[in-house]
Amino acid sequence: MPWLEIIISSLLGLAIGGVAGFLIRVSVVEKGFQTAKNKAKDIIDDANTQAEKIKKEKLLEARQEIYNLNSENDKLIKEKRSIVTELEHRVNQREELIERRSANLDKRELNLDRKEEILDDKKNALEEKNSKLESIIQEQNTKLLEIANFTEEQAKTVIMKRVEEDMAQEIDRFLRDREEDARQEAQKVAKEIITQAIQKYAQDVTAESTVSVVTLPNDEMKGRIIGREGRNIRTIEALTGVDLIIDDTPEAVVLSGFDPIRREIAKKSVETLILDGRIHPARIEEIVEKTRVEVDQFIRNMGDKAVFETGVGRMHPDLVKLIGRLHYRTSYGQNALQHSIETAFLAGKMAVELGENEVIAKRAGLLHDIGKAVDHEMEGSHVDIGVQLANKYHESKPVIDAISSHHGDTDAKTIIGVLVAAADALSAARPGARSESLENYIKRLTQLEEISHSVAGVEQAYAIQAGREVRVIVKPNEIDDAKTYLVAREIKQKIEDTLSYPGTIKVTVIRETRAQDIAK
Repeated sequence: MPWLEIIISSLLGLAIGGVAGFLIRVSVVEKGFQTAKNKAKDIIDDANTQAEKIKKEKLLEARQEIYNLNSENDKLIKEKRSIVTELEHRVNQREELIERRSANLDKRELNLDRKEEILDDKKNALEEKNSKLESIIQEQNTKLLEIANFTEEQAKTVIMKRVEEDMAQEIDRFLRDREEDARQEAQKVAKEIITQAIQKYAQDVTAESTVSVVTLPNDEMKGRIIGREGRNIRTIEALTGVDLIIDDTPEAVVLSGFDPIRREIAKKSVETLILDGRIHPARIEEIVEKTRVEVDQFIRNMGDKAVFETGVGRMHPDLVKLIGRLHYRTSYGQNALQHSIETAFLAGKMAVELGENEVIAKRAGLLHDIGKAVDHEMEGSHVDIGVQLANKYHESKPVIDAISSHHGDTDAKTIIGVLVAAADALSAARPGARSESLENYIKRLTQLEEISHSVAGVEQAYAIQAGREVRVIVKPNEIDDAKTYLVAREIKQKIEDTLSYPGTIKVTVIRETRAQDIAK
């Protein structure tokens, strides 16, 4: 049947188409699966490749890190090994040192053992000797007591006396050695400072007499100076306060007065009157007044010159005038102003050497004798007067201390005071600075010898070198070598307490033992 065939054919066609479609679909699916499988394989291959690459990279990094760690470990190991080696070397050195010390200690122990044995032997020997000596001394003491008929107390007294004498000698020797050491050191330093100060300053000091002499052109001038009935000479003496001595001395008039300034005014006035030729009371009064003004101005100029020359700074005008007055003041023939200037320079140079204030030292040196300018007008010593003047014009404490202590009346409280005292002694004690009268000179020499003879044990004493040294010869049977220093010290102390003298006096004690015999 055609319709059934159509249906069957259609069904067959559908079945075939379905199978074919299924087959095609299966083929397509299989093809897609294969493609996907291939892609998955490619992905897996790529992943394996990447993994292998990453693995290799990580392996390389791990190997590099392992290499680096190994290098660091090797470096650390080397450092540790070097440290260990160094420590081993030090340990070995210490061990060697310990072995050496041990060997030395062993040697010392052996030596000490030997010395101990020697000391024990010596100790035993000394003990034996001491026991023998004690027995001998005991026997001698017994014999001495029997011979001298001394009691034990008397014997102890004699022994103690001997011990005291021995100890006195030992103490004296010790003091002498220490004193000599201190003296040498002090002299060394002082000589250096003083020598440098003296080398840096040199100044002539003039010596002036206590009277003034006016030279006359002829002897007829003496009568004119005396005047009718002596009116001229009386006028001069009344106006100047100076005595005119007109004697047989040819062509000379002597002016004598206690005040050197008055004497200078009188001298200049007389010289001016002689040159002028008009000598009568009215003219004398005029010349004396004019001369007094000139001398006063000269005194101020001398004070200003001294202040400027020493460089001590500003000073009260009245004090400057007092300094100028020192030009007419003398001490043992030494000009007081020149002495003060010299003391100022010496004190200043020594102050520089010691690091002290040079200006204050100079000022104190210049003013240390300022009291001498008016000591004939005021009561008290020139030291007390100088302190009063310094306080009056408000000088500094070091200056006042130097004035009050430069003669040892008080102890110096400042270094400046000590330096001024030393400079004052240097200026006064150097050769040619001062002069003394023959009577005072002989009297001082006699007193030196008498003081030396007053000390027990002195046999002879001689003052030499113009009284700057005294040589003392002691009795050798009474004074031993150790006691000569005690004798010298005692004489020195008596001289300082008794005499007043410029400079220093050296005491030399001589002890000599002579043995004589005659060959026949």
